[in-house]
This record gives sequence, C-alpha cells and structure tokens, in this order.
Amino acid sequence: MATSPKDTRGHDARAESGLPRERLVVVGNGMASLRFLERLTEIAPGRYDITCIGAEPTVAYNRVLLSWLLGGEVDEAACAFRGLDWYADHGICLITGAPATQIDRENGYVRVGETHVLPFDRLVLAVGSLPIRLPKPGMDLPGVITFRDLADVAAIRKAAVQHARAIVIGGGLLGLEAAVGLARLGVETTLLHVMDRLMERQLDHHAAALVKRAMEARGVRVILKADTARLEGDGRVERLVLADGTALPADLVVMSVGVRPSVALAQDAGLAVGRGITVDDRMTTSDPRIFALGECAEHRGQIYGLVEPAYEHAETLARHLAGEPAEYRGTALSTSLKVSGLPVFSAGIVDTPDDAEAIVLSDPGAGLYRKLLVRDGKLIGAVFVGDIAEQGACKGLIRSGDPIENMDDLMFGRPVPEPLAA
Repeated sequence: MATSPKDTRGHDARAESGLPRERLVVVGNGMASLRFLERLTEIAPGRYDITCIGAEPTVAYNRVLLSWLLGGEVDEAACAFRGLDWYADHGICLITGAPATQIDRENGYVRVGETHVLPFDRLVLAVGSLPIRLPKPGMDLPGVITFRDLADVAAIRKAAVQHARAIVIGGGLLGLEAAVGLARLGVETTLLHVMDRLMERQLDHHAAALVKRAMEARGVRVILKADTARLEGDGRVERLVLADGTALPADLVVMSVGVRPSVALAQDAGLAVGRGITVDDRMTTSDPRIFALGECAEHRGQIYGLVEPAYEHAETLARHLAGEPAEYRGTALSTSLKVSGLPVFSAGIVDTPDDAEAIVLSDPGAGLYRKLLVRDGKLIGAVFVGDIAEQGACKGLIRSGDPIENMDDLMFGRPVPEPLAA
C-alpha cells in the first residue's frame, strides 16, 4: 500500500473561518477519478480534505494504451498520467493497492480492506467496471485471461511465449486491441466474434470489412459468427470448441466480451442500483452525500463504457462540488481510434434507418470509406474509415442538430485555398 502525504495548500471560506474542511473520499483511481481530481483541485483548491483509494497497486494510468503496452511499443512509464508528487502537491492522500470493502452510510465511513476506516462527509464512487467471462464450461482453466488492466497485460505477456497459439474472444474495441497486441509479439493469433461483423455497435458492414482486412494484414485470423461452446484442457486450456463442433488449438485464451459496471459496493450500502449506480444530472446517487461517475454510473438509464462520457461526468461533478452550477445531460456517443493503424471514426446512428438517406464514398483499394446519414437535412450519423479529418465537424452537427450547410465539405473535406500568384 503506497500513500502520498497530505498538503494543505489552497484555501476556502470554511478553512478561513476556522472550520475543518469537509472530508472527501474518492473510491477508485482510474482515468475518470483522476480527471475529477484534476478539475476539482483546479476549480476549488484546498476546499476539501481529499483521500483517494484505488484497488490497483499503481497510480492512475492510460488504459487506452494497454494494447501498445501488450505489444511492447510503450512501457508502463508511458502509460502513467501523474506521479505521486502531483497528488501530494494538490493535498490529496493517495492510497493504492487498497480495495474498498464496505460503505457505512449511517456512520459515514468507508472500510478499506478488513480493518482500515476512512470517515467521509462526501463520497465519490469511481469504481469502474468488471470484465465479463462467458458462462461456458472451461472458462476457469489456467491460461484463460481477461484483458482489462496492467495485471492482465503482465499475465498475457507471460503466457504468450514463443510459438504459443492465442485465441481472443470478442470483436469489440478491446478484443481487437488485444489481438493486435498479441500479433505484435509474434504470437499466432485468432480473433473470434459471435456477430457477423467486427465492432457492430460502432461500424456498419462496409467499415467493419475494412477493419477486418486491416486486422488480417497484421497477421490476425478473424472468424465471424463464431459461437464459443466450451474450453477444454488437462490442467490448462488446450483447445476452444465452437458451437458447430470446430475445435481450435489454444495455449492462451483472452476473454474480451465486454464489461459490467461494478455495483456491489453501492448495492451492499443500499444505494439505488440499476445496471449501474443510479445518478441524477449532478452525478448524485440516491444518497445526497454520495456521488458516482464513469463506467459504474447509470444516468437516465444509460451506461457509458468510453472515456469521453467519463470525463464529462468528472467535469460536471467537479463543478458541482465546487459550488458551481453544473448538469450532465448525456453524451452523444462517438468513437475515434486507430485499428491496426487504420483510422476509424463513428458517431450517432451507424446502420441506415428507413426514414434516412445514406450518402456514401467508398474506395476499398485505398482503404477509404465515408458514410453520412441524413434525415430532414440534418446529420444523424457518420462512419469514416481511412480519413477521419472531418470528425469534429460531424460530431458537432450530430450533437447540435443544426442543418447541414455544405454536404461536400463533410464528405470530401474543406478545399485548401490555392496560393496567390506571385
């Protein structure tokens, strides 16, 4: 367990009046938690006596880079956001390697581990999500690993020895990243996805086909409509059997079929819980002293598993706890990433509804694809592969609902002015 010392820099009216500062405990030290702490200490330095506890033994790090770390393209230092000195300089007591085990709302404290107790006046839950394991036989065999955190990366790299045969289950973003990371290590890698296209929530069939081709160019074998029936092995995973009876040899199986919000701590404390921890527009739970943000939070029936909404949660809550007016109204989802070096962007609706028009530009040879979905002159969705330069303009139009002024600019990009003649 590592801690950073407290610092009482900053001031507020409560401290100047001689009253003790409110005790703010933050459970979770991931990307959403850190962004919240950054914004709160920027807006209201010294207002709270802050303690942050995280179950992992490290400071917050960039999960987006996990596949790069897996493939050896970056090291752990490159994944870190802030060192211990940042927490100390901002008056935050950081406790790592310390899972919260109980919230006592009546007495106002959080139990850490078996014995340690942290009293709070306000409590923030940023406890993230847990990886899902398919409820199929053999999923508990050694050699079956999830892909979610630094410990998972270390376990996968240890198992991915030379000439190992790896299978990744799950064709969403994390599954693709895991497969690419393994391929970078030189491991024979097969990606299985139960749906008929990769990243079906973010991509239509044409875009997904381009991504599949990019994955295969990296040496990843992709099998779609692949329903896993069971895993088999004598003391360790040795093969994966599909529902159609096909048996695939495997020394390593990486499970990446999604996540579910971590709600057990909140549920045991009697907080309102749906699929996630229920919050209002100020990220407040059913207890006015307790807040939730990031992947564990459910807002207006919606759960987000992306970084952008989590950062918007953090901004809203930081302003609210600083005493400023702030409300979270939801996030218009978009995805912008590189899959095997191929830029991909999507926002809004992906598949064309009956009452909308699809405007498409496709050049499979160049790996270029653009689709705009338009209803009543307004942009309701966009999918780009290969060239995503206009993603900002598309996101803005989808969120605002403003009419499209120039369709050609969105489809082909704004023309570059010719230089003036000498």
